[in-house]
Amino acid sequence: MISLCNVHKVYPPEQPALKSINLRLGEGEFVFVAGPSGAGKSTLLKLLFGAERPSAGEVVVAGRNMSEVGPQEIAYLRREIGIVFQDYKLLLRRSVIDNVAFGLEVLGVKARARYTSAMRLLEVLGLADRARSMPLALSGGEQQRVAIARALIHKPRLILADEPTGNLDPDMTKVVFDLLLEANAAGVTVLVATHNLAVIEELNLRTVVLDRGRIIGNFQKPRALE
Repeated sequence: MISLCNVHKVYPPEQPALKSINLRLGEGEFVFVAGPSGAGKSTLLKLLFGAERPSAGEVVVAGRNMSEVGPQEIAYLRREIGIVFQDYKLLLRRSVIDNVAFGLEVLGVKARARYTSAMRLLEVLGLADRARSMPLALSGGEQQRVAIARALIHKPRLILADEPTGNLDPDMTKVVFDLLLEANAAGVTVLVATHNLAVIEELNLRTVVLDRGRIIGNFQKPRALE
């Protein structure tokens, strides 16, 4: 599903963000990316959905070389990806339920079906009473939950989540990761960048550790005893 080969990313004028990254994720894996602020986690995710291009090396997502695809092909690829941005990127002139349903609207799903699906997710995430609110009327945590619902609604092949529970309490954090695990159990590949070491330790899944742009650890989930 994902392959990075000797990837470097340098921002102008000469600010290295990623150095010599080699990483593979198979179809249906659930992987955490951990590391301190500035380690390169967000840059890594941006390369995977085409918001940035590598300065050197090869990034392949779902069989597509991200250095070679044009804007139209990236747009089609993103229909297969659910993205939870650290800064949410909600549509400020659309209501909460419109934001969540937007992914299905792009795919041509009829209004009744997409709003029914959106409301189900909002109920799970405790936002049903905010469905008609506008994004700027929400708290940071509520906006984060809307972004998570939007990423999940179209049942993507790949979910990329950048600090998806940074503003959530422990109970809602559990709800969010239960949704991500449910999607993963259905075959969705999930990559989560997070500072939440408690969740990483509890779920005990493969974890890639970044520090100053380099991978310094790649820990596999221990196999169960037979």
